[in-house]
Amino acid sequence: MAILKIARMGHPILRRQADPVSAASAPEIQRLITDMTETLADAGGVGLAAPQVHESLRLFIFHVPTSRSDTGQAIPLRAIINPVITPLSEDEDKVLGWEGCLSIPGLRAAVPRHARIRLTGQTATGAPLDEELSGFAARVVQHETDHLDGVLYPARMEDFRFFGYNEELDRNPMALPEEM
Repeated sequence: MAILKIARMGHPILRRQADPVSAASAPEIQRLITDMTETLADAGGVGLAAPQVHESLRLFIFHVPTSRSDTGQAIPLRAIINPVITPLSEDEDKVLGWEGCLSIPGLRAAVPRHARIRLTGQTATGAPLDEELSGFAARVVQHETDHLDGVLYPARMEDFRFFGYNEELDRNPMALPEEM
């Protein structure tokens, strides 16, 4: 078990399409999931994609604490392998919300995301996964899947007035527009 180094914006691994995982149960994949779990706990985030720890693989981990859940139900930490996202809402129904990223430390921005998605892929054991997610959970999964496609959240932004350093935004909170 190890805490891994997190790639920061500008590193080439964050700009490329990640490779599919061929065997979810392979020992090196299980070790990577364990190391990513330790790294995420150390960093204090809610999600971490393999490219962020210098592994170009279609794998991420995430959780949703009760305090961030739209339903009041926590989603325990889990690994998602070879995810595919299908939006269940139209582009014009995207919801604006604040996002930060462990690869872009100290900053956050308002990013439009689909309110509801279908997530398919595999679990850490290789079992098939097919579920619908909404709200914050859907936002986290879209953010982490973007990492697997070489996309960082600033590329999704539509209004750069809602982009800033965490400490400035904490001192000077701004409300997000209701309509996109």
